[in-house]
Amino acid sequence: MSNAVSALNKASYTGFADVKEIGLQGMITLRGDLGTRAMKKAIKAACGLAVPGIRAVNLGKDTAVAWMSPDELLVLVPYDAVDSALTSLHKALAKQHFMAENVSDARAVFRIFGPKSREVLAKLCPVDLSTEAFQPGTIRRSRMAQIPAAIWMTDAQTLQVICFRSVADYAFGVLKVAAMPGSEVGYLA
Repeated sequence: MSNAVSALNKASYTGFADVKEIGLQGMITLRGDLGTRAMKKAIKAACGLAVPGIRAVNLGKDTAVAWMSPDELLVLVPYDAVDSALTSLHKALAKQHFMAENVSDARAVFRIFGPKSREVLAKLCPVDLSTEAFQPGTIRRSRMAQIPAAIWMTDAQTLQVICFRSVADYAFGVLKVAAMPGSEVGYLA
């Protein structure tokens, strides 16, 4: 059996904001009726958090649950806890129409942090990243340069980006270029 490795082995870059691939992250795509009592109980049991509202992400200490569409959530748990979270979801939702799949090894996660972190993604995504429009706990699915990505803030200076693992090197490259010292726009900082 081989050892799991992240897409870029925790690659990092320091510019006017820091960019880092965070390493292995457990992720479960969950689809179903998000409004049912069974779904709400299942999410709580699997990761300790409530089902988020539209375009929101609920954050725990080492877990998160993100709204991805009207019938889809992304559940984040420690990498080694995915199997137990999936078992919990399958048991709790056995009488519901749902789908829960481990997508941990199909995705890459990046963290952009620093006082100018919003500027990095503002250069790459057609999303209003002003403090009025984009706060911690807000999530958007959009394009980052030429690839699909989901972005959210964990705190006032930290953004997370999830993309497909197959484009992780490209994503890291565009994030590095966008964070290059001297390229600050100064609009969002």
